[in-house]
Amino acid sequence: MPVILRYVLALLAGLVAGAAVNMGLVMISGSVIPPPEGVDVTSTESLKASMHLFKPKHFLMPFLAHALGTLVGAFTAARLAPAHSMRLALIVGLFFFAGGMSAVFMLPAPAWFNVLDLVVAYFPMAWLGGRLGRRTTTTA
Repeated sequence: MPVILRYVLALLAGLVAGAAVNMGLVMISGSVIPPPEGVDVTSTESLKASMHLFKPKHFLMPFLAHALGTLVGAFTAARLAPAHSMRLALIVGLFFFAGGMSAVFMLPAPAWFNVLDLVVAYFPMAWLGGRLGRRTTTTA
């Protein structure tokens, strides 16, 4: 398999794996920490209209979804492309960061959450996923 194709596939696999983890956590978040009464978390309009009802605990699952999705995606990409593991892990982080930035502009979340999410959930988790996904060789 050509090397460039392997890297593109590793990047795509990382993005798909990270998105799956992100969506999985978002989907179960309502059963872990129920949203405020009357809020439809599947609708952007409902979220915009009722964001003022959310308490700090309601932001835990979205943060974990962003952070763990990025971590798993970066790990997957790094594991599949050992020669450029950190570079691909950080590219995955960049894609997820772009998604986080778009969410900042779409949803009126509190500033403290936006800062925490953008600063901690993306590039640090991508870096950690890249470090964990690196293959090391041992000499015996």
